[in-house]
Amino acid sequence: MADKTALIIDDNQSNLNVLQMMLAKNGVHAIGIPSPHQLDTTLSQHAPFDVIFLDLEFPNYSGYELVGQLKARTDLGNIPIIAYSVHNSEIREIQEAGFDGFLGKPLQPHQFADQLARILRHESVWEF
Repeated sequence: MADKTALIIDDNQSNLNVLQMMLAKNGVHAIGIPSPHQLDTTLSQHAPFDVIFLDLEFPNYSGYELVGQLKARTDLGNIPIIAYSVHNSEIREIQEAGFDGFLGKPLQPHQFADQLARILRHESVWEF
């Protein structure tokens, strides 16, 4: 997985750091941004990405809105967009919004390598 790159969009620096560390342990380079407002710049400077992990809640912004905008972008192709959130009870809404999978916070270190491998194979992962 050493040639893979992930984008993480999460306004909680601790959550961003944890996911970056877990991705690095699995050989995936990760770029994290704390705000959706940095998305266009990040995509133009660092693309292509193999997966996008997206939190659901931001000040004045919703991950539910953002996933639709990301899916509409032709330059992203079919990159898996994974909801990364504490909102385990919203799985149906997350699926209906167009996410390709869900990983609940906090991440489960003993499961993460398998979950990541499946996500990178474009398999559906809906776990918390």
